[in-house]
Amino acid sequence: MMKVTEYTVKTPIRLIGLALPGKTTNDNGQSMVDCGSLWQRFEKEAVASRVPGKVNENVIAVYHQYDGDYTQAFSYFIGCPVEEGVPVPEEMDELVIPGGPFEKVTARGQMPACIAEAWQYIWRSDMDRAYNADYEIYDERSLDWNKAEVDIYISVK
Repeated sequence: MMKVTEYTVKTPIRLIGLALPGKTTNDNGQSMVDCGSLWQRFEKEAVASRVPGKVNENVIAVYHQYDGDYTQAFSYFIGCPVEEGVPVPEEMDELVIPGGPFEKVTARGQMPACIAEAWQYIWRSDMDRAYNADYEIYDERSLDWNKAEVDIYISVK
């Protein structure tokens, strides 16, 4: 179950975390493997607890640098929002999510199935997607994997 979209304009968000080396694709479930591996590394290395200058405890997963639409290759990043000017630790990466107009979809249900269902909805929707940077916010509402809520922001034109 998901709460369907609402339009919002967001300001840029600076993140520190881990970038997927290279790009991935939705072909044959490859992105599920690649992104899942990055999540495992993020958790195993306790990256969120080591990010300096966090503005909150949220973890944000970003799909960006699209080669076209969602059927093409894209980059993936997992990190935490940080204050401006915080130095990036040597073993981590940095990404700035550009500001602009977004449609918000709230995925609700059991993880990770509710996320997959939300993306299926997004891919079939008539949103006028910009394919700049799309992101999922994991906050306190996503801690219970049986009744999770995750906001997904889709960049639009």
